[in-house]
Amino acid sequence: MSELIVGIDLGTTNSEVASFVDGRVQVLGCGKTKILPSVVGLSPSGDVLVGEPARNQLIAYPERTVRSIKRKMGSKESVTLGDRQFTPPEVSALILRELAAWASCSVGQQVHQAVITVPAYFSDAQRQATREAAALAGLEAIRILNEPTAASLAYGEGERHSAMVYDLGGGTFDVSIVALEGDITEVLASHGDNHLGGDDFNDLLAEHLLTAFQTEHGVDLRQGHPVACARIWWAAEEAKKRLSFEPEVTIREEALVSEKGKPLHLELEVTREQYEAMIRPLLEKTLESVSKALADSRKSPGDLDTILLVGGSTRTPLVSRLLLERTGLVPQEEIHPDLCVALGAGVLASRLAGHEVDRVLVDVSPYSFGVSYLGERGGVPYPYCYKPIIRRNSPLPLTRTERFFTCVPFQELVDVCVYEGEDEDALKNILVGIFKVKDLKKLPDLSEVLCRMSLDLDGILHVTAVEKCTGKSKHITIDRALEKKSDAEIAEARKRLEALSSRGIFEAIKSEEEEEEEEETEELDEDAEADRNANALALTEGAWAKVAREASEVAQRSRRLVEQMHEEDREEVTDLNQKIETAIAAKDEKTLTGAIQQLAELLFFVEGKR
Repeated sequence: MSELIVGIDLGTTNSEVASFVDGRVQVLGCGKTKILPSVVGLSPSGDVLVGEPARNQLIAYPERTVRSIKRKMGSKESVTLGDRQFTPPEVSALILRELAAWASCSVGQQVHQAVITVPAYFSDAQRQATREAAALAGLEAIRILNEPTAASLAYGEGERHSAMVYDLGGGTFDVSIVALEGDITEVLASHGDNHLGGDDFNDLLAEHLLTAFQTEHGVDLRQGHPVACARIWWAAEEAKKRLSFEPEVTIREEALVSEKGKPLHLELEVTREQYEAMIRPLLEKTLESVSKALADSRKSPGDLDTILLVGGSTRTPLVSRLLLERTGLVPQEEIHPDLCVALGAGVLASRLAGHEVDRVLVDVSPYSFGVSYLGERGGVPYPYCYKPIIRRNSPLPLTRTERFFTCVPFQELVDVCVYEGEDEDALKNILVGIFKVKDLKKLPDLSEVLCRMSLDLDGILHVTAVEKCTGKSKHITIDRALEKKSDAEIAEARKRLEALSSRGIFEAIKSEEEEEEEEETEELDEDAEADRNANALALTEGAWAKVAREASEVAQRSRRLVEQMHEEDREEVTDLNQKIETAIAAKDEKTLTGAIQQLAELLFFVEGKR
């Protein structure tokens, strides 16, 4: 039996261990648990707690628990647990010892050697503190591996190419420009911040919650309420995680404190937009590091072949959007960002142990899945815009949620059309399922509908649409979602699309005779307007949008009636539709309005002759 060498990601928030087992590199764990919270505590009875048990006692005994010790590595600072003092390497050693026990339990062999990862921006003192922690845990750190190098190892070998490794973890951030060729990874430049990460995002969100509680109840929990503050912080962390996949969350914490014998509660809704506004300044700081790393490596964004995302905090959608804007590249997300570094460390550890390892094998979705919505194309409303919810190459299993809106006030029905594909036009993708959500609450304003998709390892896609204000929902399950469609299945889907084209989402829109609509122009800032137009089933009712919608409606009427027209009427309709398209392209509202009126009058005449 060869020597067991493990790869360890000693993280700020979580830690993992990986090694070569059953012919491949995989993350090892205790039972189904693969991620160890980087939390250490002493119970009231004096027992040492590591991982989830320590995390669970943090709310009740914050003075007996420590988290994010990685931020103190390399410093002379000590931490207090109960009545005892510990150095940062001593606390880290307890985490490393637990990970080694996990690996031994999984493999049935004692662990004595490890490859341990550190941020590329770690100082010599921080690296030495990491080696000290390993020695205290009874491990020989045979290699201290930079996290960006580990990430590139996880993604595997190939032809020489340049990559940016963007690593945003719980407590540290660094970005590296690397050149990869075969099994060699050369770090050309690195930049970062050892005190910027997901913990800071938690702090901002927790501060928002504390301020809201103080505003509502007049009680400042920061003053003399450590247990309540700990509850708020953990509630903020859970909300942060959910906001990576859901457009909004409701945070509820009951009986945080009592005032004059009355328990005081917190209940607050936080949207993804609000959360992203809080953390944007910190993410913009990471872009400054991106620019510095590119400059130091003498590279431009155009020289990069790919961007690799590492660290759980990169799940925040704003991260990918900002990187796309900065570089023009869509970041890769094939490998679980929390496990990527551990897997890469496991690759190197396995090679050092004599195993031949090419790359990590992961299950990803080979297709994007999404829904159609009423948006805008070419300046006119279009009912088959496509919004991907699960994106191609996302690691499985996963769940994602997006927010949409009904089209008109008092709407009672929505069609949810589920597609597979990448095209912005839903009709050019493959229809895989349709269902309706009926009896929506009649609201004078637009109603919010959440669409949630879950895709498992067996290729089963679960789609749920929920009306937010009532909780009314409808669900479908699509088996074999990941299987390649046959020609017959594609042809059948095309037929369903053709049938759908005659009614589609307009089936849910009442006529003007049935409803009197109040039109209201919302003044939105540029970012909010872009988000709303991208995700909402209703367009902002500006003057141009209104006339463009009229153009779309009258054009659809003309297509429905064209077979009933005389030849000269058809020619006139064709000319007017072409005139409308030209006016839309030129943004010529006057010409467009005139052409709409002419076409409407002609259609009125045609309908009168039926």
